[in-house]
Amino acid sequence: MKYINNEKLDEYLINHSEKEPEILSDLNRETNLKVLQPRMISGAFQGRLLSIISKIINPKKILEIGTFTGYSTLCLAEGLEKNGQIHTVDINEELYDLQRKYFKKSSFNSNITQHLGNALEIIPKLDHDFDLIFLDADKINYPKYLDILIIRLKKGGVLLSDNVLWDGKVLNEISQKDKSTKAIVEYNKMLNNRTDMDSVILPIRDGITISIKK
Repeated sequence: MKYINNEKLDEYLINHSEKEPEILSDLNRETNLKVLQPRMISGAFQGRLLSIISKIINPKKILEIGTFTGYSTLCLAEGLEKNGQIHTVDINEELYDLQRKYFKKSSFNSNITQHLGNALEIIPKLDHDFDLIFLDADKINYPKYLDILIIRLKKGGVLLSDNVLWDGKVLNEISQKDKSTKAIVEYNKMLNNRTDMDSVILPIRDGITISIKK
């Protein structure tokens, strides 16, 4: 099967999917105006994908690794069970106030717990297991995240892994200096080889893997 990837198709997908909520449109705009590397934001189409997956699962507890400006956090929160909680972790303290600004504007403010710091240190200290986990953090540590995240994922829970195609670099010969691509390739192999997980990679944006814990 050949996948088509071009701007016209992207526009078609967005126009024929659920409309991006106004608060997310505002956050998208402010991210592009004020934040370095704004392309890291999930964006309208992927955001609607995260939202609908969360709505299908209707999770009580969500864990997000990599908050950035909070766009994906709000998308995932849309599917939360009543009084459910999403814990989101990010190491960049400069983005904390922008995240909080939009969380407070949303209807999910009381459902969101922000954690600032190293996720590898924070995750083991959380006293919850999770129905849904979204991994979108520093790529170099993806292999390190895998084991600790799966331990915290409930049986039947879903792990979403972003950027698993890494601009197509996973197909190329990898330079020894390119530690991020090397880590993504290793992560993809590790996840695919796990007998306790069923996984499929979707060629959406930079690649997203959906995995279910058996």
